[in-house]
Amino acid sequence: MITTRTARTLTRYNKWANELIFDAVAQLPPGEATKPRATLFKNMVHTLNHNYVIDRIFQAHLEGHEHGYSARNTADHPPLDELWRAQREIDDWYVGCYDAMSDSALDERLRFTFVGGGEGAMTRGEMLMHIVNHTSYHRGFVADLFFQVPARPPTTDLTVFLRDVPLDPGR
Repeated sequence: MITTRTARTLTRYNKWANELIFDAVAQLPPGEATKPRATLFKNMVHTLNHNYVIDRIFQAHLEGHEHGYSARNTADHPPLDELWRAQREIDDWYVGCYDAMSDSALDERLRFTFVGGGEGAMTRGEMLMHIVNHTSYHRGFVADLFFQVPARPPTTDLTVFLRDVPLDPGR
């Protein structure tokens, strides 16, 4: 079971890591972020867009309404600056949502339908763990693509976050 303290740490970590990767992608030479590459989601920005789509899908699950997506990514992606604005908003939503949650709410099991079909059920805490794990995984895809530029990706490890970012005692 995930605790409120862990949830607060994870939402802040995810937001911090997203800031690092988006800032690093924005600093790449023109065209590199959208350059077609041999990767699942075509390019860096489309990979980050996939993370955003999944964040929105699970936001809808947490709020108990339909998300409106028919796939785990959109056919095209918005420009990086527009996606970054949207990602900041959803990251802030997750921080606020989980800051307001009690331990019992974190353990509440919610039912939903997967985008690809089939029924699912996860606790609110499990959903957060999925979001953070999923986003970390695909940020890793983007980090790997940096070496094709060539450029050095930022370090977005949880250990670095815990070392470098002061958290309030009640986190």
